[in-house]
Amino acid sequence: MNEYIESAEHQIRSQHEGIQVLVEKNQQKVLDAFQKLKVSDSHFNPTTGYGYDDFGRDTLEELYAEIFSAEDALVRPQIISGTHAITTALFGVLRPGDELVYITGEPYDTLEEVIGGKEGQDKGSLADFGITYQAVPLKDNREVDLGLVKDAVSERTKVVAIQRSKGYADRPSFTISEIEQMIRYVRSLKNDVVVFVDNCYGEFVEEQEPVEVGADLIAGSLIKNPGGGLARIGGYIAGRKQLIELCSYRLTAPGLGKETGASLNTLQEMYQGIFLAPHVVGEALKGAIFTAKLLDSLGFSTSPRFDEPRTDLIQSVDFDNAEQMVQFCQAIQGASPINSHVTPHPSPMPGYESDVIMAAGTFIQGASLELTADGPLRAPYTAFVQGGLTYAHVKIAVGRAAEKLIQSGFAQPKTSLKN
Repeated sequence: MNEYIESAEHQIRSQHEGIQVLVEKNQQKVLDAFQKLKVSDSHFNPTTGYGYDDFGRDTLEELYAEIFSAEDALVRPQIISGTHAITTALFGVLRPGDELVYITGEPYDTLEEVIGGKEGQDKGSLADFGITYQAVPLKDNREVDLGLVKDAVSERTKVVAIQRSKGYADRPSFTISEIEQMIRYVRSLKNDVVVFVDNCYGEFVEEQEPVEVGADLIAGSLIKNPGGGLARIGGYIAGRKQLIELCSYRLTAPGLGKETGASLNTLQEMYQGIFLAPHVVGEALKGAIFTAKLLDSLGFSTSPRFDEPRTDLIQSVDFDNAEQMVQFCQAIQGASPINSHVTPHPSPMPGYESDVIMAAGTFIQGASLELTADGPLRAPYTAFVQGGLTYAHVKIAVGRAAEKLIQSGFAQPKTSLKN
């Protein structure tokens, strides 16, 4: 096994060097923002209760706005996940009679009940408030179908949504350049539409972020990329100031908005997390490239391939059957720093229609900037490997998982180490 690992590392050397250049550029951007806002240790002081006059919280939001080239931002521990951040943004902007159009196909499974719920149920979904919804299917080649987008966008369309990352979908993730083209086309159809980008898993993977290419609003989770592996909770929304104000009214209450919301004891880890984020994202990207190359050498189909452009952390691996996929995920769990003695099994999970196998031996529950491997147990049996606080851990864990697949007869190394 060692020779395959060494060969994989040798063949991805130029990709790793490119990641290091990206890390340094994004680190410079983050450092400049810290210095511009004169962040000091007094910004780490917690507040309680209503959280009035929390200048550490307010400066953190200015910092996110600066880093993401936005007019304003909402960064709060009260936002519990990426799904919650997206929900807050959509409910903040949309009103009864408006329409939401996703132009990148169906969004994450966890958003299904947020958008529509099941017929006859009243859970407070967008549909329950008279907000209509369309999802424009992708072309057979998995590109955005501009013809269908043109048919979908109408006078009622208030928000056009773009999901940057593939999530659990069988498609490539969309690069910043591709998102820019989508936004330009949508603006040509309806100039006043609000363009929202789900930015989960994408922060710091490229030099630019969606707001820089025309997005009005973006959202994400702090237990993913921007938390740097340190934030224990939280999410963010960034974009146009007027829209952020509307989102803040949804998160707290109309009239209160951003003026309330205690930071408790979360500020230092959020500041330090966003500072470390470019580096940790770089480690995870190096790990994803290694994963793609090593598993490709064992005959598995990986997407993206090791030498293809990347815009998020997610590395998908296709297995022949459920048994292979489960064993791989169990091996990743066994190589985790936390709960390595626990064996995950497919089981129901809130927000997902199929049973999910999830290897997540993480310090922070559900933190997908840490190394995880999971996916719904349905054809084509794709495991989504993401994260890694250190490249060394990804290398060890994936190497062990690959070795177990070989020992079980589920993988056969290619005869040549040069492919």
